Formats: sequence, structure tokens, C-alpha cells
Amino acid sequence: MLFYAFALVTVVSAWAIVVSQNIVRMAVYLLLTLGGAAGLYFMLHAELLAAIQLIVYAGGTLILIVFGVMLTSKNPFIRTEASSTEIATGVMVAIALAALMLLAVLNSPLETGAGVEQGYHQIRDVGHGLLSTYLVPFEIAAVLLLVVMIGAAYMARRRTD
Repeated sequence: MLFYAFALVTVVSAWAIVVSQNIVRMAVYLLLTLGGAAGLYFMLHAELLAAIQLIVYAGGTLILIVFGVMLTSKNPFIRTEASSTEIATGVMVAIALAALMLLAVLNSPLETGAGVEQGYHQIRDVGHGLLSTYLVPFEIAAVLLLVVMIGAAYMARRRTD
């Protein structure tokens, strides 16, 4: 039952992203979509993937999108409208991708519970690697992203003054 709840939240909020015309609302719907996908990952016992989904995508990427829109736009509540050809192209691409995914699911052998016992050891190994072998590159990337964000905020602020 919980699977269907997460799936429903993910699908409905993804559809809301597509039909919404307000950029800020799109960002909120994106948060719900990414959170629903993380919930599905938790149900599949892929805790590391779910945590990465929440931290990197729902946390970092979404915040960058919202700050980017708020800092660079004169009106953050911009409404976007698609032309009829763009809508038709989007519908055709969506139908093709849905058919391709359905074909892939129907033709793939699904095994339940494979590798669940190994999951906790893999998470521990990734955490140990991040805090020992890859600590310096990880921190350099974090500082680099912080400098880029500060520079983008400075450039956006200076342009409006």
C-alpha cells in the first residue's frame, strides 16, 4: 500500500510539473517528485541511493534551481506558456518513452530481494571511502561549488544594481 502511495505522489507531482506554468510551483512539484522517488528507493532497500536522492537532488539541486530563479529573474513568479507544436512534440516523446519503458519492464527478468543482505556492507564501504580515501577531493568539490554559488549571487546582484 505504501508503494502505491509513493508511486501516486511521484506520478501526480511529475505530471503537475509538466502542466504547471509557474516556475516556483514547478520547483515545489519537483521536490515532491524527487521525494516520492526516494521513498520508492527506500522501499526497494536501496538506502544509499535514497539518501543520495534526497541529499543531492532534492536538497542541493532543487535549492540551486530556486536560488537561480530568485537571483536572476526580475519576477520569480514568471508564467511560461508552450505553443501547440511544443505540446504535441512533448506528448509524442512522452508516449514513445512510456512505450519503451513498458517494453523494457515486460522483457526484463525481475528478481526480488537480490543483494539486500549485502546492502549495509556496501553503504559502510562507501562511507569509509568518502571519509578516508576521497575526503580531500570531496571537500575540494564542496568548496568549489560554494565559490561558484557565491560568484553567481554576486554577478546577479551586481547586474541588477
